[in-house]
Amino acid sequence: MTEQSTDQKGIDELSEILSEISDKKTMSFFLKEIMTEKECFDIGLRWKLMQAIYSGESQRKISKDYKISLCKITRGSKILKKEDSCSKKILDNKNKDL
Repeated sequence: MTEQSTDQKGIDELSEILSEISDKKTMSFFLKEIMTEKECFDIGLRWKLMQAIYSGESQRKISKDYKISLCKITRGSKILKKEDSCSKKILDNKNKDL
């Protein structure tokens, strides 16, 4: 078994576990248990930048506000521009309820 297929198996198993967690508190505890503090920070920052891109903030403003490279922001922007973007669908649904 290759390293990449092992990683995909882990992602598949983790995805199934995450989909079974129904409350925010348990989800938060679980994520903090399996990730380092830096990993939690990085994924939280990634989500904030995705939200900022989605809301129409300029890439330069996001870079300045969050002190991150334009490269990371460009990656997020490309994700949201994909026709089948899961992240965009989630943000659409999140903002529909506001």
